[in-house]
Amino acid sequence: MGEQIKDIDSILSKLGISALNPMQEKTLEVIPKNKEVVLLSPTGTGKTLAFLLPILAELDPNLQEVQALILAPSRELAQQIEQVCREMGSGFKTNAVYGGRPVAKDKIDLKHPPTILIGTPGRVADHFRRGTFATFAVKVLVLDEFDKSLEVGFSKEMKEIIRALTSLEKKILTSATQKTEIPDFVGFKNPQYLHFLNQDIPQLELKTVISKEKDKLKSLNLLLQNLPNQNGIVFCNLKDSIQKVSDYLSQNHIPHACFYGGLEQLERERALIKFKNGTHKILIATDLAARGIDVAELDFIVHFEIPYKEEEFTHRNGRTARMKKKGTAYVLRWEKEYLPSFIKEGKTLELKEVTKKNTEEWETLFISGGRKDKISKGDIAGLFIKQGKLKQDEVGVIELKQDCAFVSVPKKKANDLINQLNNSRLKKKKVRIQRLD
Repeated sequence: MGEQIKDIDSILSKLGISALNPMQEKTLEVIPKNKEVVLLSPTGTGKTLAFLLPILAELDPNLQEVQALILAPSRELAQQIEQVCREMGSGFKTNAVYGGRPVAKDKIDLKHPPTILIGTPGRVADHFRRGTFATFAVKVLVLDEFDKSLEVGFSKEMKEIIRALTSLEKKILTSATQKTEIPDFVGFKNPQYLHFLNQDIPQLELKTVISKEKDKLKSLNLLLQNLPNQNGIVFCNLKDSIQKVSDYLSQNHIPHACFYGGLEQLERERALIKFKNGTHKILIATDLAARGIDVAELDFIVHFEIPYKEEEFTHRNGRTARMKKKGTAYVLRWEKEYLPSFIKEGKTLELKEVTKKNTEEWETLFISGGRKDKISKGDIAGLFIKQGKLKQDEVGVIELKQDCAFVSVPKKKANDLINQLNNSRLKKKKVRIQRLD
């Protein structure tokens, strides 16, 4: 037991977490003792770490086969889980497969099977049919945000996958809502429920913004000007609405990124990178961003268009006021627009005309080297501080991938840094450094 606690402390240290929260502690206690577990907990409470920690204890380090399979409804959530796995430094090979990623790249990663495989149901089912890897050793299955997988039409694939897994010893389902029934094909007989949904979030404040015009664009623009230097997501129901909002904000010189299902995978990834590292403070998104993306500490969200369902209203709000931090959800309502019964009218916010303040603008730079080149975040920071002459607080968020990296820097210094540092050596690799368009 002492060794296990030591391992957990080491993992938490690598993740920069001082202690587990009550939900994570309870999950760590319950999952090892039960074959069927349903974890219900709000978005942003750390469910990924909660199920990964006990899974590690189930794995055999001497068996070079897939032993744990984690299914997620979106590419972004699959990538997020993979990133957490890698940052934990468990020593187990981990890979993620998902739609929009070349199948050939999957095959290279799966040639030497990972111990932990993460993926979207559609792509994982495809690999099952192809026989890309053996399934006899898979003894742990996690259906993360299983309700969302059902909602977006993955029931057929999940049924196919579960039927093919004949050696399962443990099944874990997670969700941020309790309204979805568990389908019969999951095969649960007597699941242990961990229920953390009824805990109020007093840090979330709901406010209403009244628009005199039906299209609400001017009101949105004014609202964002009233929230200078804050990070937030503007939610729309349709991708056409996103384009309309994006065009308007561009005309008014408000930097932002867009995020919705119709974008190419690379565009979605880069939009999130720029949003997470502060290059863009505003993300305009559909409900795809309401859950399953790894974005912490948002100051606010805006319901530019009123969601159709109560669950989406809840999940949108769950992107802010996370992990006991404060946040505000703004409902932007045309004065003749009626709110659905599940939205309570918040305190009305009177917007004021404001003078735009000059704030530090950031730029994202691309680096053509990553983990596989033995490059660390410290190596990148060192290059930009020593050779690029940046102060420590001028090196922004560094995101390290397998074959590349991204770093945010002051926009006014970006060109000089590219000229100085392009073709520099990081470890043994000569790397290209360029602006991320």
